[in-house]
Amino acid sequence: MTGSRAESAMDNRSQPSNPGARQAEDSLVSITDLSLVYTAHGMTPVHALDKINLDVTQGGFVSLIGPSGCGKSTLLRILGDLLSPTEGGIRIGESSPRQSRLNRQIGFVFQEAALLEWRRIGENVALPLELRGVSRAQREKKADELISLVGLDGFKEKWPRQLSGGMRQRAAIARALSTSPRILLLDEPFGALDQITRDRLNMELARIHEVTGVTVVLVTHSIREAVLLSDRIVVMTPRPGRISCIMDVDLPRPRSLETRNDQQFEHLVRLGSKELERGYGSV
Repeated sequence: MTGSRAESAMDNRSQPSNPGARQAEDSLVSITDLSLVYTAHGMTPVHALDKINLDVTQGGFVSLIGPSGCGKSTLLRILGDLLSPTEGGIRIGESSPRQSRLNRQIGFVFQEAALLEWRRIGENVALPLELRGVSRAQREKKADELISLVGLDGFKEKWPRQLSGGMRQRAAIARALSTSPRILLLDEPFGALDQITRDRLNMELARIHEVTGVTVVLVTHSIREAVLLSDRIVVMTPRPGRISCIMDVDLPRPRSLETRNDQQFEHLVRLGSKELERGYGSV
C-alpha cells in the first residue's frame, strides 16, 4: 500500500458513514450500532460508547487504540460478556457473547494475570478445563501443550509467586487458550512490563496467533505495538467512544522486531498517530 492509498483508505473510513459497518463474508465478530451509557441513581449518565460498527475477520488480529477513557476496554468487556450494551447488536459467529462465553468460545486476558496463588502454574492453566469436568489426564495433557506453546517449559510445578510478571502473563494467555476459544480478548496484558519484556511477549503473541489461528482483539495504548501485531487497527475518539477510522496493516507475516525498521512500518505509525490526533479534534 502506498502512502497515498493508505491515506485515501483512512480518509474513507473516517467519514461519518459508520466505519467498519460493512460485514465481510468471513467475519467472526459483527458489531452493529452498539452504544453504552452508564447510569446510576443521582448521577449524570456517562456516554461511554456511541454507535460502534465493526467486523472482525475469522483468524484476524485487530487492535483497539485510543486515549484513556475512550471505551476500548469497555468494548472488549462487551465482547467478553462482562458488560451489556445499552443498545445495538453484537454476534460472535452465530451466537451472542453470552452464548459464546457459556460455550467456552471466548478467552480473556486482563491487565493483571490474576493467577490463583494457591495453585501451581499447570493447575492454573488447566483450571477452565477442570471447571468443565474434563478428566485429569486430558487437562494435564492440554496444559502441557499450552505451557510449551507459551514458552514456559519447566515451570509447570512452580507457584505464581516464583514467576516474573512476563511469565505470569504467559501463563494467563495459556489459561485463556485452554478451552480452544474462537476469539482471544486481551486488555493491555503487557502494559505494566518493561520494554524488553514487552517486545519479547509481543513476538510470542504473534507466534501464538500464527500457530493457533485464533482470532485476536487487543486493547493497547501503543500505536507501534498495534502496527507490529495487527491486521487492522481501530482508532477510537475520546468519550463518547466512536470509531475515528480503521487502518489496514499490510505488512507481510511472519513479523519480527526487525519489522519496526521497515519504512512502511514507520509510515503506518505516523498515519496512526495522525488519526489519534484527529480523533481528539472530532469531539
